[in-house]
Amino acid sequence: MGPILGLSCFYHDAAAALVSDGKILAAAQEERFSRIKNDPSFPLRAVEFCLEEEGLTLSDIESIVFYDKPFLKMERIFQTHLDNAPRGFQSFLTSVPSWMGEKFNFKKLIKQKLKALPGTFRGDILFSEHHLSHGASSFYTSPFSEAAALTIDGVGEWATLSISKFEGAKVTLLREMRFPDSVGLLYSAFTYYCGFKVNSGEYKLMGLAPYGHRDSERTARTIALIKENVVTVHRDGSISLNRSYFPYERQNRMIDEARFEKLFGLPRRTADGPLPQEYCDMALAIQTVTEEIVLKLARHTREITDCPNLCLAGGVALNCVANGKILAEKIFDSVWAHPAAGDAGGAPGAALAYYYSQDPDAFSRRPSFSPYLGPWFSDKEVSAVLKKGGRNRPFPLYEYKKLDRDDELLDSVATSLFEGKVCGWFQGRMEWGPRALGNRSILADPSRPEMQRKLNLKIKFRESFRPFAPVVLEERAHEYFEGLGQGFAPSPYMLFTYPVACAQRTPDEEGPGDKNQGAEDIPSRLRQRRSTISAVTHVDYSARVQTVSRTQNPKLYDLICAFSQKSGLPMLINTSFNVRGEPIVCTPTEALNCFLKTDMDILVMNNYVVSKKDLGP
Repeated sequence: MGPILGLSCFYHDAAAALVSDGKILAAAQEERFSRIKNDPSFPLRAVEFCLEEEGLTLSDIESIVFYDKPFLKMERIFQTHLDNAPRGFQSFLTSVPSWMGEKFNFKKLIKQKLKALPGTFRGDILFSEHHLSHGASSFYTSPFSEAAALTIDGVGEWATLSISKFEGAKVTLLREMRFPDSVGLLYSAFTYYCGFKVNSGEYKLMGLAPYGHRDSERTARTIALIKENVVTVHRDGSISLNRSYFPYERQNRMIDEARFEKLFGLPRRTADGPLPQEYCDMALAIQTVTEEIVLKLARHTREITDCPNLCLAGGVALNCVANGKILAEKIFDSVWAHPAAGDAGGAPGAALAYYYSQDPDAFSRRPSFSPYLGPWFSDKEVSAVLKKGGRNRPFPLYEYKKLDRDDELLDSVATSLFEGKVCGWFQGRMEWGPRALGNRSILADPSRPEMQRKLNLKIKFRESFRPFAPVVLEERAHEYFEGLGQGFAPSPYMLFTYPVACAQRTPDEEGPGDKNQGAEDIPSRLRQRRSTISAVTHVDYSARVQTVSRTQNPKLYDLICAFSQKSGLPMLINTSFNVRGEPIVCTPTEALNCFLKTDMDILVMNNYVVSKKDLGP
């Protein structure tokens, strides 16, 4: 079978992936090329990259597989409007014309979009079911030969979650929950209510939740109001939404703001508005309800599949706190989540699902998976960018040198990190998925309490309450985090939270959640030293952990080893190489520009070390 191109687009997180013989050869999100965060448009530049990376043209592609079935999605949209007539007429006029136009014939649309690329595509254009694409993305990249798959998101065609059993190339769908009942849309509704952007602000809501008062009367009352009025949570984890609070079936609105405000006695927060304690408690309440739902779903999945292994996918699988609760409850022996669990992951998932359906025997020789699937740049390309300069400056604001020997480079960078400097780290192929995994990263010393605030406010330019993740040597993770001891699987993609080990904690004078006044009082809370790795310890003593082995990422692993020799710490802060509102950098030019407009101290691209010039007063 020839190469297969997987596509996802038109809703959010458009992406392309190239698969051959069951191996993902290249994959990237369109946002990395267009520089539009969560870009939903047709992933033409991502397709172009995938083809060029492997020296192919469209003529070499045997099949193109789209990540969902447009006609089923169109059926859902039409049926929803009919069921809500005449109230949904205005929404009907807004959404349906796009389907009656170019989207009505997806095969023709895809062929038209691809005409801009070399070669002529003569193969088949096929369509995978949305949740099958999600499940396949996780299972076929996992280490399992058999597993249950739980996929949870906003909505695909009709399904909003699915439970399947994967046995080699055989897939059996066991349960579905259907629109309009949706765990993903429930969480997004509260994301919107708390003033964050849907489909990108859910991380912020999750990060805000630990600032809530877990044992307060207000939080308990809010949880009760949600479960008594907004959503009914059933024993098996399925839910029923009270549609009077969610007008998205008949209007282009996420929530009925008046009903929400009347129920909770709290106005919808405006973007970038103040964050008093009430919103922290609200975030904690919906996070708690979501965790209850996810745990019930996980238990039901184990019950009906009788599988010891679980694969997670769909946008809700990016909720690493809920994922961590599944691990902590030990419902399954092993849990795996795809690094691009959201819609972007549907691109390789669709291609892999089709490949193994056509050649089931190929599963026995399934290749291993690596998340480093994006563009890379040679020393010659990096050098050309550094000589040319960045940000259209008439004179260079930086100086650079090349350290040819890796040991010399790593020792130099480790020394800078030990001195409290912040490093932009640009190496090899770009990561696949929304998390920085050590090739497009900003790195720093996790033991410095001031580093969390510095990174948020002076480098990332984002809300000060946002936590940072540690990247830790796999074999030493158990020394710092509970649940990563002997016999536990590593956490290579930053998709699970773990408690910081008690031995590493330092007592918090106020205790988590006692006297704080919400996110507005974060500066004083951030100054409290909660552990030996204070900058990656969230206020609830949790951390979103990335483990790394030498096999997985040799250069990053060796850098942490060099830092450990100086500091005694086998880890670094790892956050994505970007600033608020922008995608992760892809090219050397983007990395240099980001470096120059922030307070980063050094930039390392391949073996080039860049530092800012001292321009004097």
